[in-house]
Amino acid sequence: MESLDLEKLEKRARNILLFQLGRSMKTEHQLRVLLEKREIPSEVAEPLLTRFVEAQLIDDAQYAKSFVASRLAAGGKSSSMLRRELKLKGVDDEKIRDALADLDAEQEFQMALKLATTRASRMTDIEPEKRRRRLLGILMRRGFSSSVASRAMAMALASE
Repeated sequence: MESLDLEKLEKRARNILLFQLGRSMKTEHQLRVLLEKREIPSEVAEPLLTRFVEAQLIDDAQYAKSFVASRLAAGGKSSSMLRRELKLKGVDDEKIRDALADLDAEQEFQMALKLATTRASRMTDIEPEKRRRRLLGILMRRGFSSSVASRAMAMALASE
């Protein structure tokens, strides 16, 4: 009787994993948390997750690369912000480092400048000091360092 229950749980867990992976890529950590929420015991979940990793259905390195590429295409987030988001999704440091390897300081500055220029153009009716504070706040919330944010803000406001 107990083996039948374990088989049902394993089948349910497999269906959950396949459904989630069919919708979008997920990290091993995200899927583990999801299985815990669905009350799948770890003795059922762990071997199943291991098999999915071995079959490359779950690939945290590929997830990290895709995540970074999509966020860079959308623009406006610093490498430190991307690193933090990937860390929250359970990606380990080495895979994060590999995914962010192509992003250099100049690219990051260009993203900050583009964001600052776009936002500054929407704030033309606001007094100068208030614009500066708001722009700096926007850039800092996106994870840009204070030096990058200040430089981008100054260039964006000077180009007007």
